[in-house]
Amino acid sequence: MDIDKGSSAGTGRVDRPSPPGAEGQDASSAPSGRAAAASPIEFRLDPASGVPTYLQLVQQVEHALRLGYLKPGDQLPKVRDVVAALAINPNTVLKAYRDLEREGLVRARPGLGTFVVGRLPRTDPAAQAKFRKSIGTWLRSARDAGLTPDEIEAIYRTAFRDCFAEGVA
Repeated sequence: MDIDKGSSAGTGRVDRPSPPGAEGQDASSAPSGRAAAASPIEFRLDPASGVPTYLQLVQQVEHALRLGYLKPGDQLPKVRDVVAALAINPNTVLKAYRDLEREGLVRARPGLGTFVVGRLPRTDPAAQAKFRKSIGTWLRSARDAGLTPDEIEAIYRTAFRDCFAEGVA
């Protein structure tokens, strides 16, 4: 599961938030006529991952916090908007938001929505950008060599496991 600054609609990945109005709605008006608060995160699901839907939502919020895409004060998408966008049960979204609240990362404000209140450890943004550029170059070269996305992911996951298994032993 990735968080990307660009758009990857339909890929099963989580994106950096779309700018207000990107979904065909002006951020200044909601269907109810009230001002709509744009959320800085857009959830994506990967049905092939084997990870429960609610946990994918939790992980995407955690990843966005670690990468600095979400910060205290930001509002998560309203439950009804997530349900409409992903065609999932509202209880699934509520479960994810409750888990995040138990972790101290978000707080529900009745009638207003769910807001980020906590932080997760984050490395230097410059180090993240450098690594992101490096891994982007590697991914493009793997794709240009004819590897499929599934093969690239398998290589990455195996290398990741091998790298961190060395430090455990």
